[in-house]
Amino acid sequence: MRYCLFISFLLVLSMIVSFSQAQDLFRMPAGTQSRVSSFENPGAGKGEGGKTNKTAKGRAFSDLKAGESKTLLDAGGPGMIQRMWFTVNDRSPRMLRSLHLQIFWDGSSQAAVDVPFGDFFGVGLGRTTTFQSALFSNPEGRSFNCYIPMPFKKGARVVLTNEGQTNLDLLFYDIDFVKLAVPPPDMLYFHAYWNRQKTSALGEDFELLPVIHGRGRFLGVNVGVNTNPAYRNTWFGEGEVKMYIDGDTRNPTINGTGTEDYVGTGWGLGTFTNLYQGCTIADEPNLQYAFYRFHIPDPIYFYKDLKVTIQQIGGGAGDTVKALQKRGSLLQAISVSSDTGFIRLLDDPSAPSLQDDGFPKGWVNFYRVDDFSATSYFYLDTPVHSLPALVGVEKRVD
Repeated sequence: MRYCLFISFLLVLSMIVSFSQAQDLFRMPAGTQSRVSSFENPGAGKGEGGKTNKTAKGRAFSDLKAGESKTLLDAGGPGMIQRMWFTVNDRSPRMLRSLHLQIFWDGSSQAAVDVPFGDFFGVGLGRTTTFQSALFSNPEGRSFNCYIPMPFKKGARVVLTNEGQTNLDLLFYDIDFVKLAVPPPDMLYFHAYWNRQKTSALGEDFELLPVIHGRGRFLGVNVGVNTNPAYRNTWFGEGEVKMYIDGDTRNPTINGTGTEDYVGTGWGLGTFTNLYQGCTIADEPNLQYAFYRFHIPDPIYFYKDLKVTIQQIGGGAGDTVKALQKRGSLLQAISVSSDTGFIRLLDDPSAPSLQDDGFPKGWVNFYRVDDFSATSYFYLDTPVHSLPALVGVEKRVD
């Protein structure tokens, strides 16, 4: 009975929320003008669309030659980007990482969004898949949609550059935005940062988001992993996500329990796509994984600084891990789940080493080194951040 009442309560609550959201559809915000920038109206001017070919589909697309940049939006005054849609004819991993997407706020010369095109739109490792989430979608694996609201006070500029060696023949896009009479109160600026670490020291965490300074909100991340073939088919995802908030140094305020746990599933990763978490690639034969997690119902706020990392820790059966180490694979056992309990090897200076006869039997967690890349999304109270610029194209695609 209690269970039925609880389910009924949830249904009623869902109806109330849906009705409340539907009510917003008929509200008319004051001083708001709808605009779309595309090749048919690149200036997004009033009454300026479809001027070529006597309005009969004269300029739906353009090319983007190797080495060329195109400004896709240059809007002045207060406003908000509400949706971006793209499609391109070359969706190879090399092209999707050769295309460089930048977004500038309020006349700044430094980009707040400075990322590879494909990774920004949730295409981990440059491999397109069909998915839909709360922030991004790729309905049939052929297009790129973003629904993140991006407010600005004085202006917005969106630039796409082809940093590859091959021309892009077909580029289509829409950037949907509104011009506002005044900026939203207490608004934050949207930022995105891409990072890759092909190799590292053993035991070194990968920085999903290096330390940023200011006041803001961590919106989430999408991650791609090329797992190291030296570890064969052992599990890569025992590493915990850690968030160092407002002055944390050695120990974080938020500490996860494992990679797939952070994504919102358990006991490994298969493919699935939900609103706030998903795994678009789980390709064990080719040693590739890509997943995302968005902190929308569970916001992560910071007031001074933030850093987000993930540990490079894997796991496997004890005999398998021993054999890998004997073959020369770089690893360090850190804990064992055995019949006698969970053994923390790093806390016990007298614990046996992995190759000792007395090493406990069970599942062994171990430090390892894999090829991680990630796009982190966050809001900040300033239109620029202090993170490094996007690395060169060869470091993105190799």
